[in-house]
Amino acid sequence: MSEDEQWYYCVADGSVRQGKDARGLDRMGPYPDRETAKRALEIAAERNRAADKADRDWDD
Repeated sequence: MSEDEQWYYCVADGSVRQGKDARGLDRMGPYPDRETAKRALEIAAERNRAADKADRDWDD
């Protein structure tokens, strides 16, 4: 799948776009489809929670 066919979430305006339309600092992704890109902030929060837990477990 080329970069133009992948999906991205734009944090500047909350839009979901196909291709690298948004500025690099405002773009999250790539994601395989529109529905996954729409969940970008949720996915990032889940990953942050998992990383925080891994850090706590490491400290124990």
